[in-house]
Amino acid sequence: MTKVHFIAVGGSVMHQLAIALKNKGYQVTGSDDEIFEPALSNLRQADILPASTGWNADSITPDLDAVILGMHAREDNPELIKARELHLKIYSFPEYIYQESKNKTRVAIGGSHGKTTTTAMVMHALQLNHQAFDYLVGARLEGFAQSVNITDAPVIVCEADEYPASAIEKRPKFHFLHPQIAVLTGIAWDHINVFPTYDIYKEQFAIFIRQMEAGQVLIYNNTDEELVNLVTATGGHLKLIPYGLPAHTIRNGVTSVSFGDASANLEVFGDHNLLNLHAAKLVCNELGVSDAEFLAAIATFKGAAKRLELVAKDDHCVIYRDFAHAPSKVKATMEATKHQFPDRKLIAVLELHTYSSLNADFLEQYHGALDTADTAVVFYSKHALEIKRMPDLAPELIAQRFGRNDLHVFHNREKLEAFLAAQSYQDANLLLMSSGTYDGLDFSKLKALLPSNH
Repeated sequence: MTKVHFIAVGGSVMHQLAIALKNKGYQVTGSDDEIFEPALSNLRQADILPASTGWNADSITPDLDAVILGMHAREDNPELIKARELHLKIYSFPEYIYQESKNKTRVAIGGSHGKTTTTAMVMHALQLNHQAFDYLVGARLEGFAQSVNITDAPVIVCEADEYPASAIEKRPKFHFLHPQIAVLTGIAWDHINVFPTYDIYKEQFAIFIRQMEAGQVLIYNNTDEELVNLVTATGGHLKLIPYGLPAHTIRNGVTSVSFGDASANLEVFGDHNLLNLHAAKLVCNELGVSDAEFLAAIATFKGAAKRLELVAKDDHCVIYRDFAHAPSKVKATMEATKHQFPDRKLIAVLELHTYSSLNADFLEQYHGALDTADTAVVFYSKHALEIKRMPDLAPELIAQRFGRNDLHVFHNREKLEAFLAAQSYQDANLLLMSSGTYDGLDFSKLKALLPSNH
């Protein structure tokens, strides 16, 4: 029996891989110095929750076939030191995914934005067309028990992340997947803490393309000029399939998309989602799904969690919550909402929550990002700055960096709530964008803002 040990098993994707391998029949153990929900309950249910928290070198035995190292583990971890002493095989998460999928068709979906949604669309379409496949995706999706699945299926569909693989393997995760079919959705630098300059960031994608073997498939967004230049310069050895916006119409807030004679009404909207959908269709075509079969499936796709997630709606107002926080994503989400409801006012609230977005030097990347909104609001929490040990931000500086004199800036949640309660939502939509929680905003109470409740 294959024996695997996870160092830092409590990670959001790590614990999902641990469960997937246990389901496959492997003997799985793990350790961590802290495990939070939902990993805690998930691991307990799968009977692989460590008996105690903390690191224990005795857990590392010579009979282990693999040790999988999470991002949270450091170089001086006693279990890692012991594994090295015993010359065991040590893998980062993506390296191990590759080991498990050497004999499969590997699909890797990379790019600065749209990875999760594009991956989710491919998974949704393959599932409804009864194709067997494994997967790795960065969010919980409706219809899938977990976010990682490893079986004996002939195909694996992976969301391919450009962040470093582990504490001892600083190269980006997507460099280890070696796909036969790849998607690149676009390049927009938004990780100043990981990639100090745009050129370093861009080079990671160049390496990804160069590493692919001759004749393999690269599906790329040809509406992204930077990406087109990169693919032209480095992808000559590949089968290149460009994609752009598919033919579509919008009627009464519903988008219909068509390929050839086949068409479908969608539950998602926005140019960014139409681009994601086109990429997903091309992947599915490569895996034997026809345009008509793809469209029949995608008509029931509701979106990935926290991507333009519906909070509340009536006939005059829709309230959305979106995970967007990087400048390019903020722009795309707002333009989509405005485009879908051109006759409605747009009230947009962006929380600065990530290391990059709270960095005064990086803030200039947001210049013009909120221009689409009729009323634009930026919120940041003093608490988030303290945790990240970053200097305070002046509201005037934020307004200047965004290039809007009429920007409303709040760092107190109660004041933000009072401001939102004072707005008129008759023929207006509210869009809240953040990877955080607005210092504990109760989203369920936002329904009270709808005009039908007044």
